[in-house]
Amino acid sequence: MEVYVNYDYREEDMRDLIDVEALARLVIGAEGKPEETEVSISFVTDERIHELNREWRDVDRPTDVLSFECDGFDDDMPWEEGEAYELGDIVIAPDVAQAQAPVYGLSFEHEMSLLVTHGLLHLCGYDHMEDDEALVMEARERELLSEFWGEPFARSAAERDEL
Repeated sequence: MEVYVNYDYREEDMRDLIDVEALARLVIGAEGKPEETEVSISFVTDERIHELNREWRDVDRPTDVLSFECDGFDDDMPWEEGEAYELGDIVIAPDVAQAQAPVYGLSFEHEMSLLVTHGLLHLCGYDHMEDDEALVMEARERELLSEFWGEPFARSAAERDEL
């Protein structure tokens, strides 16, 4: 498994905050992806994620996390063992995460681990556009993050929305 972590922004903060590679390996493995899976996770400025959000989602503001699946790739495509399984790219804005963490009752490290997990689950096919999908995705996030942290994870998105 190849997890490429790009510390384009706040490298000193992010390297010591959480083991991004270990978390990504946990999520990808738990979702049954092959050992040959490749994913990239980049930490960027608010300005950069704003540009990407505007370009790819037509939303003119910064966001916390974006996930980009590989073009035309899905689980139904033929894949041969030993070939790279390119899952996609995740882009995260640490400043947005740091600002929203206290609003959601989370520490910065828990918010960042939630965003890494959230982005990876999107690449694994999860979504939250419908209420039932959101419940499934949020439960999976809590399960994986509880395993990663070794204790029950703080809050679900529904609980966060009640704040």
